[in-house]
Amino acid sequence: MTVKIREASADDLSEIVEIERLSFENPWSRESFVRELALPFSRTCVATKTNGSSETVVGYLCRWLVADECHILNVAVRPFARRCGIGERLMRHAICEAKREKARFVTLEVRRSNLAARSLYRKLSFEERRLRRNYYGSGDDAIVMELRLDRT
Repeated sequence: MTVKIREASADDLSEIVEIERLSFENPWSRESFVRELALPFSRTCVATKTNGSSETVVGYLCRWLVADECHILNVAVRPFARRCGIGERLMRHAICEAKREKARFVTLEVRRSNLAARSLYRKLSFEERRLRRNYYGSGDDAIVMELRLDRT
């Protein structure tokens, strides 16, 4: 599968929202993504697969770049395209951008129960910093993870 990463546009919203709904119990609304695309410090990129003349969005990543921090808000990949390295490519894209923008660290929250995502983030040198109890609802904790860019 040939995948390219580019910045998202309003034309990608339907596919981003579809991936969001397939990936999360409490998905963001279309309006949430519209708001993110309008914020000057928020950036969303998409991973696309091209088949002939048609392009399909197979994943996305939304992040904030504020002061010296890049905060990953959301990353998801279509179910059929998971375990193909797309999530890792999206994360590496965001990390490279954060370095170019002189960010000192990248942070994110991940469900404590999401072992696959935690493993990917550790592979990218993120460290587990603290627990946020009930972050995703009753009994559903988040782990705050951080990548120090001044060490890489």
